[in-house]
Amino acid sequence: MALLIIMITCFVIILATSQPCQSPDDFVAATSPGHIMIGGLFDIHEKMLFSEDYPRRPEIQKCVGFEISIFLQTLAMIHSIEMINNSTLLSGVKLGYEIYDTCSEVTVAMAAALRFLSKFNCSREIVEFKCDYSTYMPRVKAVIGAGYSEISMAVSRMLNLQLMPQVSYESTAEILSDKIRFPSFLRTVPSDFYQTKAMAHLIRKSGWNWIGIITTDDDYGRLALNTFAIQTAANNVCIAFKEVLPVFLSDNTIEVRINQTLEKIIAEVHVNVIVVFLRQFHVFELFSKAIERNINKVWIASDNWSTATKITSIPNVKRIGKIVGFTFRRGNMSSFQSFLQNLHMFPNDNNKPLNEYTMLLSACAYAKDSDLSQCISNHSQGTLAYKANKDRERNFFLRNDFLWDYAEPGLIHSIQLAVFALGYALRDLCQARDCQNPNAFQPWEQIRSKCSTECSPGQMKKTMRSQHICCYECVNCPENHYSNQTDMDHCLLCNNETHWAPVRSTMCFEKEVEYLNWNDSLALLLLALSLMGIMFVLAIGIIFTRNLNTPIVKSSGGLVICYVILLCHFLNFASTGFFVGEPQDFTCKTQQTLFGVSFTLCISCILTKSLKILLAFSFDPKLQNFLKCLYKPIPIIFTCTGIQVVICTLWLIFAAPTVKENVSLPRVIILECKEGSILAFGIMLAYIAVLAFICFIFAFKGRKLPENYNEAKFITFGMLIYFIAWITFIPVYATTFGKYLPAVEIIVILISNYGILCCTFFPKCYVILCKQETNTKSAFLKTIYSYSSHSAGSLAMSHVSLDSTKSNTTMNNPSSGGKSADCQKSKDIQTFAHICKTNATSVSKTWSRKKFSSI
Repeated sequence: MALLIIMITCFVIILATSQPCQSPDDFVAATSPGHIMIGGLFDIHEKMLFSEDYPRRPEIQKCVGFEISIFLQTLAMIHSIEMINNSTLLSGVKLGYEIYDTCSEVTVAMAAALRFLSKFNCSREIVEFKCDYSTYMPRVKAVIGAGYSEISMAVSRMLNLQLMPQVSYESTAEILSDKIRFPSFLRTVPSDFYQTKAMAHLIRKSGWNWIGIITTDDDYGRLALNTFAIQTAANNVCIAFKEVLPVFLSDNTIEVRINQTLEKIIAEVHVNVIVVFLRQFHVFELFSKAIERNINKVWIASDNWSTATKITSIPNVKRIGKIVGFTFRRGNMSSFQSFLQNLHMFPNDNNKPLNEYTMLLSACAYAKDSDLSQCISNHSQGTLAYKANKDRERNFFLRNDFLWDYAEPGLIHSIQLAVFALGYALRDLCQARDCQNPNAFQPWEQIRSKCSTECSPGQMKKTMRSQHICCYECVNCPENHYSNQTDMDHCLLCNNETHWAPVRSTMCFEKEVEYLNWNDSLALLLLALSLMGIMFVLAIGIIFTRNLNTPIVKSSGGLVICYVILLCHFLNFASTGFFVGEPQDFTCKTQQTLFGVSFTLCISCILTKSLKILLAFSFDPKLQNFLKCLYKPIPIIFTCTGIQVVICTLWLIFAAPTVKENVSLPRVIILECKEGSILAFGIMLAYIAVLAFICFIFAFKGRKLPENYNEAKFITFGMLIYFIAWITFIPVYATTFGKYLPAVEIIVILISNYGILCCTFFPKCYVILCKQETNTKSAFLKTIYSYSSHSAGSLAMSHVSLDSTKSNTTMNNPSSGGKSADCQKSKDIQTFAHICKTNATSVSKTWSRKKFSSI
C-alpha cells in the first residue's frame, strides 16, 4: 500500500512539473506585503524541465530538482527581514519581499528582473521606456541575489538601467568589482581574486607544482581560471590540464563532458591535486562518477561547494580522497536555528518553496534519514494537498534537525549581511522622509546611502553587535596605531622600536631620543652640587696645607693621607659628570669604575685612620698587640683598593657596561648605560659596603675619645650616612626607569660623598678656623693627659680592687680585735689612696707621651 502511494505521488509530481506558469503571480516563489518591497533571486531548483531538446516557445517552464540548501538561503532572507520588522531599526516601516526562483537559468532570472523593474502600483505588468529613470518608481527598491556570478552579471546589466541596488551573497567573480560596468552591484563576500590567491599560496606551501583544474564554461569559470592561472604562475606552479564543463545541467552534453574529464584525470597519473571551480550539482555528478571509477585525489574546493552538505552526504564520498576548501566568514546562527525549529508555525500561504518542502516531506515520509535528501532531490513539486496539510506539523517534528544539517553558515551569514545592509541604508533614508509612503524615495538613492558614516583617517571600523560588516561604528586608532585611508578595517601598528603614534593618528612619528642632557634642570642642579663639592675639596686642601704643622692636621694622618682622601672625593664628585650627556661606551665604562675605585680608596684610607685611633687609645694589652700586628697602612690601602681594581677589570673584560636603547616607553627612546652584568655591579657595591662596615665597627669602638679629638665619632656618622644612602638607592634604582635613572645614582654618590667629606673634614676645619686656641700642642697634650689620667686611674682602680678583695677574704674573725682592727683598716685605706695617686700620675705621664708620639 505504501509503495502504491509513493508511485501515485511521483506521477502527480511529474504531471505538475510539466505545467508552465499561467500568470506573473504564479512566477513568484514567496511574497509578503510591506511599505518597502525587497526582491530576492535564489536557485531553489536545479534546472528547468523542457519537453523537447531545446525551447521552441518563449515560455517559462516548471523547474525540477528541489535544492534544500538554497531553500534554506531563501528562509535566511525571510528570517532577516522578519528580524528587522520586529526590531526598532525601521520604526513604523515594514519591509516586504518578493522572492523568485531562477531555476539556475539566466533566462528565468532575467524574467524576474523585468518584473522587479515593472512600474509600481500599475495594473499592467509593464516596464516603461524613459530617457531618465530618476523619478521612476519600480516594483521593488532593491534586490538580494543572485547566488551564481553568471546570473548576477546578467541581472545587474538590467538593473543598471535604473541603478537599482543589487546585493549578492555569493557571486564572487572578480569582474563584478568593476563599477563602470556594474555600478549598482554590491556584495557581502570577497571576490575570486583573494580566493585564487589563497589557493595558489596553499598549493605552493604544500609543495605541489603539477595540478589540474576543472571549471564551468561561463563568465565565472573563465574568469576564475584566468585569475588562478596568473596566481599559480607567480608561485611557480604548473597546470597540467584545464577541463571545462557546460554551465547548466539542462545541457545534454554535460554527462559526456564529465566522463571525458574523468578519463583525463585517470590519464594524468602524475596529477594528484585538482582545483575545482564548479557549482554544487556539477560536483555532485562529478564525484558520484569518480567514486565509481575509484579515483582518489586531493581536491581543492572553491567557496561554492566547500561546505555543501549535498556533497558530504554522497555515498562513499570518503573514497574520493581529501578535500581542502575555502569558505566564507561565519556569524551567529542561533537566531536562525530557532527560526528553523519553529518553521512549522510560520505561515506558508504565499510561500511556494515552503509548501513544496512540506509536500516533499510527506512524499518522503517513509524514507530513512540518510536517504531523505536523495528522496527530496528525486521529487520536484506537488503531492496530495490534503495529506500535506494534515501531516505537516508531524513531519516537521520528526525531521526537526534535517534542515539545520544542510545549513551552510557562511552563506547564511552573507545573506543576513546583505539584508541588514539594506536595512541600515533605508534607516538613513527614512530619517528625513516618510517611508510608509512607497513613493518616498527611488531605488538609486540607496546607492548613496551607507549603513554607517565613513570612517576618516585615524579611525577604524568596529562591527556593531549585529555582526554585519556593512554596519559599523568608527573608533579612534589607539596609541601606537594609525590609519591613513578612509574606512579601514583595522589600524596599522607602528614600529614600536623606532616610531610612535598618538590616539587617532594618520601616520607614525619618529621617537625622540632622550637622555640626561646637559641642559636639563635636574642635571644642572646635580652638576652644581658636584662642582660645589669639588670647591669644598680644594678649599679643605688649601686649609690643611697652610696648617700643616698643627696638631689637628697631624692627627688626621698627615698631609699625604689627607691629600689621598681629598683626591678620592674630588674623583667621586668628578665621576658624576660621566652620568650626564649622551651615553657613550667610554662614559658608561668610566662612570662606574671611576666611582668604584676612587670610593674604595677613600674608604680604605679612612679604615686605616679608624684602626690607628683604636690602636692609640686601646688600654687592653691583648687587643693592642693584635692591632699593632694588623696596623700596616700602606699594605692595607693597596690591598683593599687592589681587590676593587681586580673586580672592575674583570667586569670590563667579560661584561662591560654598554649603551642600550630603551624602547619600552611609548613615545621616546631612552639612551642609557646598561651595567652589562648586574652581578658585577652588585659585587662592586657590596665590596665597598663591606669595607665601610668594617670601618664603621672600628670607628664605633673609638667613639669615646676626647671632646676636641672626636674623629671616630664623626667617621661613625659618615658611615651611617653612606649606609642609609645606598640602602635607599637599591629599591629606588630598581624601580626607576627613563632618562632620570642616572640622576638617582648621582644623588646617592653626592649624598654619600658629602656625608663622609663633611663628617671627616668639616669639624677639623672648624677647629682650625674658629678654635685656634685648641689647635696648639699644649692644648692638645692637656686634652690627651686628661683623657689618659681618667683612663689610667680607672685601670689602676680595677687592679687594686682585685687585690683588696683577695685580702678581705683572708680575715677569719672580723669582730675580734675591736679598735685595733678598725685602726689598722683606716691606715690601709690611706696607704692605698697614696699608691693609687702615685701610680695614676706615673701612668698618665707615660701614656700621654706614648699617645702623642703615636698620634
